[in-house]
Amino acid sequence: MDITASVLAYAKAEPPEDVRAVMRLSLLDWAACGIVGHRDGAFDSWAATLQALGPATRFDGRGGALAEAALVNGTLSHALDYDDTHFAHIGHPSVAVLPAALAMAEGQGASLAQMVDAALVGAEASIAVGLWLGRDHYELGFHQTATAGAFGATVASGRLLGLSDSQMRHALGLCSTMASGLKSQFGTMGKPLNAGLAARTGIEAALWAQAGMTSASDGLAAPLGFGASHHGTGADVPFVWRMGSVSHKFHACCHGLHAALEAVRGIDLSAAEQITVHTHPRWMTVCNQPSPDTGLGAKFSYRHVLAMAAHGSDTGDVGAFTDRCAQDPTLVAWRDRVQVQPDHGLTEMQARVVVDGVEHMHDLDAPLPLHTRRARIHAKARALVGARANKIAQAIEDDDVPRFAQLLAP
Repeated sequence: MDITASVLAYAKAEPPEDVRAVMRLSLLDWAACGIVGHRDGAFDSWAATLQALGPATRFDGRGGALAEAALVNGTLSHALDYDDTHFAHIGHPSVAVLPAALAMAEGQGASLAQMVDAALVGAEASIAVGLWLGRDHYELGFHQTATAGAFGATVASGRLLGLSDSQMRHALGLCSTMASGLKSQFGTMGKPLNAGLAARTGIEAALWAQAGMTSASDGLAAPLGFGASHHGTGADVPFVWRMGSVSHKFHACCHGLHAALEAVRGIDLSAAEQITVHTHPRWMTVCNQPSPDTGLGAKFSYRHVLAMAAHGSDTGDVGAFTDRCAQDPTLVAWRDRVQVQPDHGLTEMQARVVVDGVEHMHDLDAPLPLHTRRARIHAKARALVGARANKIAQAIEDDDVPRFAQLLAP
């Protein structure tokens, strides 16, 4: 099955119930991340420049036109980089797809169940496109959350609009000429903006196709299509459901640090004399800052996050990563006990941590039981937004889009 046919198949598919359950948890996780992303305030001035009239809810409390709401919500929900990741293609599916699905659901008066299914097939389509584009696309500088994510947002939006196969093809073609996003934005406000742009593209491409705008019949795989022009490898991608293995963040730092933190979770490190972290080589230049002196730098340091864990700091607390924490004399002295070594025998999702000769291993790709995932996501949401998390979870359970949307705004 070619990639366009595969994406069209996802658009019409009936999702399995177990993957639906994971998508609903991602919806709660996304909502909590977006609420705190707005609360952080960094994007207030930018969001205020955008149209504030329309039927769709925004995290900043302003009603917006569908495309503008998707842009704002996608950006704010990725502002803290605390949202879910799928390592199959190294992308953040929820922040690109859920903002489009919510805005379109509000615009169409769809149920929350319909919104979840649309978001799920959109997320699956984005992962499939990301796998089809391959690592060359990512390594050469394209941000999969933005590029593959835009196709997922288009599928989610088109499903809620009830587009025909022909219209969906045109929507995907329109998306192919708009989708964009570069890794050069990492570390700046441009990175979360990439997610918002993907969500907005999905809304616009679907609405324009519904209105009769046409495009190339195969915007993805044609000779001058998105894949050929964006260094896609054209890998074969079987039609399977992949969102069930999405990785949720339970630590408010770079995802490359999570396997190491999970490996020593529940272990008393305070008296350890020597700790060696073995990790995939790609993380050595991403999150191995040896001596960070800022809170942001601490989010990219094996040595410092393990020092925090050893001294009882909650690495799941977005407020824990401060300049003061990075400069704490006790933590600075303790982190000298930690060494980090590359290991080509590990995957990007694995870490092996040796504590005073005792080895501890964790693989983020290992299946996480649904009840465990649910408990940890609910706990994370409560830590982020307090009692509002329980109300959001109840609105999701009650299939109540208006109530869910109402709880997102201040």
